[in-house]
Amino acid sequence: MPDLASQNRVQRLRIYISESDRWRGKPLEMALLDTLRAQGVAGATVFRGIGGFGAHSRVSTTSIEVLSMDLPIVVEVIDTPEKIASILDVVSPMVREGLITLEEVQLIKYTHRFRNPLPADRLVGEIANREVISISTDATIHEAWKRMLDEHVKDLPVVNPSGQAVGILTDEDLLERGGIRERLSVAVRLDEAEINQELAQLKSSPQTVENVMTQPVVTVMESESLGTATLRMVKRGLKRLPVVDENGVLVGMLSRLDVLRQVAQVQQKARPEAPHFPHGQTVREIMTTQIPMVNQDENLASIIEQFAQNDTHRLVVVDETGKAVGLLSDSDVVARVKPVRHKTILDAFRQIGKPAPGTETAFDLMSPGPLTASPDLPVVEAIRMMLAESRKWLVVVDESGKPLGLVDRQILLEAVIDEEGAHVAAPKRRTRRTTKKNVPNSDVRE
Repeated sequence: MPDLASQNRVQRLRIYISESDRWRGKPLEMALLDTLRAQGVAGATVFRGIGGFGAHSRVSTTSIEVLSMDLPIVVEVIDTPEKIASILDVVSPMVREGLITLEEVQLIKYTHRFRNPLPADRLVGEIANREVISISTDATIHEAWKRMLDEHVKDLPVVNPSGQAVGILTDEDLLERGGIRERLSVAVRLDEAEINQELAQLKSSPQTVENVMTQPVVTVMESESLGTATLRMVKRGLKRLPVVDENGVLVGMLSRLDVLRQVAQVQQKARPEAPHFPHGQTVREIMTTQIPMVNQDENLASIIEQFAQNDTHRLVVVDETGKAVGLLSDSDVVARVKPVRHKTILDAFRQIGKPAPGTETAFDLMSPGPLTASPDLPVVEAIRMMLAESRKWLVVVDESGKPLGLVDRQILLEAVIDEEGAHVAAPKRRTRRTTKKNVPNSDVRE
């Protein structure tokens, strides 16, 4: 049967009977439920009417005076057209007196507790990080970049003199419009002299934070639910949201990582009778099969070309058999080549020039031992594994270790919100947007 959660149009089957109807000595509504369950329908519901009349025009009611009268019963089923068609031939002969109707309905949402581990009812204010590092609109670019470097944070909420959140400043903003040469995860791999040289150049810039920040800023109120905040993140393709009070004053930050930690902390109640719902339960169903890869023997020029072609800051490194043996980030490249070549490498990443010739291969530069998992790993376990290892990528592999797909934090966020509208409305995923700054042994905060 096609997965009901993947359908947009489904059908509703209604069976109108009376409570006195029987099938093989059993109440007909119960016999219908047993039959429908055996046929594998997504679900069925029985409704008892408080009054009505049917084929014999006899009035039935639940009033105390005539409590023994024959009351109407409705059995309702919603499933795919294919499943409905297959069960009609089975249930129709069971209805010897009554009415069966069929209509098209639009599926807005289909979910259940076994595949929705997000504690959506928690308040954002209970979870948000209250230790917020912010910056004012009139701060200089030099001050902003130094703050990011000192605090190891790649984004800063921007506030006006009243403390209200009016924008957000990221290292990407500074890279695109502020004049810096590299992202924060790469900058922290440079030596002190190189960093100081760049800071000195920024001192002459007349630009302020207000000139280059991202605005208007998308925020969430501390009184809103975690479910609302997560859906907002997914639909806007955001990694974090400034948290504000009723006056718009910045009071905290909620990150994608904060949400996933809540999922990981949820105590899963073991229920042996819980049904198996394959959709969204394992990484196989949520992984992306677009895998930016590079062979371990490829040289530096080819590596940088792969970064550009895949629009990513990270590559999966495979050996001659196709097995995943490591991950390679742009920050790994900068950290593991000689400092004298840093400027050339940074220019190459910005497509300004070609890197200096070198003998380094992907194997020489990579971080070995990527986090891998089988495609049958449950989503919640994938979250726990990635959090425990402080990883942003999980490589899904087959039995021989060859990559089948990738799971990152954005994919996990979309999976746990379990909202069909979120998947439709979310911005088109690019590898670059969801895989920034994997810096092994780095304390750059998300």
